[in-house]
Amino acid sequence: MSHEGVKPRRYDNSTRAEQARATRRRILDATYRLLLENGYAATTIKAVAGAAGVSIDTVYKAFGTKGNLIKGVYDVVLAGDDEPTPLMERPVWREFAAETSAVEKLHKYAAVCRMLSARLSPLLALLLSAARSGNPELAAFADTIEGERLVGAGAVVRALTEIGGLRPGLGFERARDIVWTLNSPQVYQLLAGGRGWTDDEYEEWLAHTLTTQLLGPSPR
Repeated sequence: MSHEGVKPRRYDNSTRAEQARATRRRILDATYRLLLENGYAATTIKAVAGAAGVSIDTVYKAFGTKGNLIKGVYDVVLAGDDEPTPLMERPVWREFAAETSAVEKLHKYAAVCRMLSARLSPLLALLLSAARSGNPELAAFADTIEGERLVGAGAVVRALTEIGGLRPGLGFERARDIVWTLNSPQVYQLLAGGRGWTDDEYEEWLAHTLTTQLLGPSPR
């Protein structure tokens, strides 16, 4: 039988990749649910596997360690989805970056902080509480998150500097530290969770405070 003119079949692994992504997302969703319901210590790899309907080996193959699994949950909650698109490449950040008014830029940034803090604060409150108990894996996780927040705060300050918005005499590091402190999800949790502020009140306060601290009394 002649095979002349018959093209070889190409292997299509797109279905397998989609299945792997769906499994990964199911594991992350189960982890998030268990963390909020049962706490960090009770959210074991075995418990996650059972809740996700997969084997323990599948969880380890997907994430390697519990620390990586927790970081994966954090990243999805931060972004709002599991798309591999960094926050700074998403529309909400591009709108912030494109704004040419320093005041309006900070108002847009306050809206971003409101959105992210509302998503993250329940998870972070739980994880940071566990980290303070002396868990070394979570301590490393907390350091990573704070480092990422510091990088993000620096990006905000550079964006203001580029349009000449930063008030005279305020250096980069001091301005970055101000943003890093004010945008903390812990601050949101204190005000919204502890003192009963609405999200609108939090966003308005944050925009005003950032403007006063970074731009001065007569911002542009």
